[in-house]
Amino acid sequence: MVADWKSFWNTAHSIYVNDRHKDVHYRTIAEQIAEFVPGPTARVLDYGCGEAVHADLVAAVAAEVVQCDSADTVRAALAQRFAGNPRIKVLSPSDVEGLPDKSFDLIVANSVVQYLTTPELEQMLALWRRLLAPGGTLIVADIIPPDVGKLSDVLALFRLAAQHGFLLAALGGLARTAVSPYRKLRSTLGIAQYTEADFMAKLTAAGYTAERLQRNLEHNPARMTFRARLA
Repeated sequence: MVADWKSFWNTAHSIYVNDRHKDVHYRTIAEQIAEFVPGPTARVLDYGCGEAVHADLVAAVAAEVVQCDSADTVRAALAQRFAGNPRIKVLSPSDVEGLPDKSFDLIVANSVVQYLTTPELEQMLALWRRLLAPGGTLIVADIIPPDVGKLSDVLALFRLAAQHGFLLAALGGLARTAVSPYRKLRSTLGIAQYTEADFMAKLTAAGYTAERLQRNLEHNPARMTFRARLA
């Protein structure tokens, strides 16, 4: 039985309705992360990276890309996929905690915050602050406002599916998700939601100066992305 989010991501799941959906999702994310890379000597941390099948697009414009995920199965697949790319490293959260101060010029945490408790979020913000080099940037994406619910997620998925040619698969995938461990966990454990003001306050309290960006890194425009720097 799947009892927590880490266990869920370690198992086979139906978050992506088919391979086309997964490819589009991770390609889009990688392309957007690449836009934030400040230059070819940059060191990048993708924290909570998921399957990140297009991490090579980020590595192509950076000196080093560290992929970090808590799920053992995800890390194993990433390590195998990018074994021949010297710019990509795959680390566990504990490995990342052991890295020196000021290790990264860009840190990205996409679709991570909603699965964290308040104390866990505060710990993460402190860790990322320690790891961020002077002049570096933290991107925290896919923050869910309290007034954005499941219907918004469904509509965003359908828009993405219609645009990229997997609408029928999305309909079937939605039905599978309705009875999946993900939906049960979300109902049991809940997800963290923040207003723009509340999350800005969290970033300020953690020692950042921040702004909300005009577009979200993920495909749901109702969710929020923030750019933060050391105060």
